[in-house]
Amino acid sequence: MAIADRLRLAGLALSVLVVSGLVTGQAGAQPRPTASAGYPDRVVRMIVPAAAGSGPDALGRLLATHLAEQWGKAVIVENVLGAGGIVGHERGARATADGHTMLMGLIGPMSVSASLDARMPFDPLRDLAPVTLLVTLPNILVVHPAIPVASLDALIRYARQNPGKVRYAHPGSGTALHLAYEQLKLMAGVDIQGIAYKASTQMTTDIVGGHIETMFHNASIVLPLVRSGALRAIAITSAQRIAAAADIPTMAEAGLPGHEVSAWYAMYVPAATPKALVARLNTDLARALGEPAVKDWMSRQAGVTGGGTPEEMAAFQATETAKWKRLVTQANIKAD
Repeated sequence: MAIADRLRLAGLALSVLVVSGLVTGQAGAQPRPTASAGYPDRVVRMIVPAAAGSGPDALGRLLATHLAEQWGKAVIVENVLGAGGIVGHERGARATADGHTMLMGLIGPMSVSASLDARMPFDPLRDLAPVTLLVTLPNILVVHPAIPVASLDALIRYARQNPGKVRYAHPGSGTALHLAYEQLKLMAGVDIQGIAYKASTQMTTDIVGGHIETMFHNASIVLPLVRSGALRAIAITSAQRIAAAADIPTMAEAGLPGHEVSAWYAMYVPAATPKALVARLNTDLARALGEPAVKDWMSRQAGVTGGGTPEEMAAFQATETAKWKRLVTQANIKAD
């Protein structure tokens, strides 16, 4: 081959390399797709560590419906029971961190259980990343009408005058309803015996039947019983009165300022989930929480709709965990 032809071929090869390099450089300069691009690409699981038909289950199914509409992918609620919800929480913590498994976290396992049992199979603060607060649900202190009290002060006096005779019902150590009464006892310096039930439905049946004297329970459960006269309301655990029960004073108004115990549900994903996915879920859940059907459910439960950033939920959880750790220590509460 002539030298001139060789030079022309070398120049052509160099031109190809230069063009290839420019194309590669331009491709590399393009913005990379975010971790949430194309999400979800298959069915999403929402683990709900509560029974079908329960409050968490009802809210989970509502949210799943609206998320599925947003995403065009099925969202399946998986009820995982056991050990007071710990089994379901652990499954959520151990799931693949790709956003296709979410966990509805509850106050007990997420903020209380670690203080009750050092052998927890997962660390709520280390193994799970908060997405957003879903709802807070106040509780109402009620008594059976046979008990001659109509105020918190009268209930405390009655318990002191009748030591060992006043019993309160709760659905197990570490539940919001158990903690609410233990906090009352500690703050008021009164001795009222706790009776644990395996199901909250049974304890409600027993207090209506006069077999137990008092309890805290979710506002949505006891308000109809209060309105019918089957139970007498003493106070509500929210910071302010709620519209559905404007005639019921807060615990602070009734004489125990600082007594605020609300159940709460929040959405979590495994801790290693990319932040872009957490942000995407936060945005989509905020949209679902604003749906009329979800708002209607919140209203019927006397609940306060959550929302907010993952950072705000993390701060809220840390505050709750510290609060209940103090109570567990001071009241010497033990796991069942």
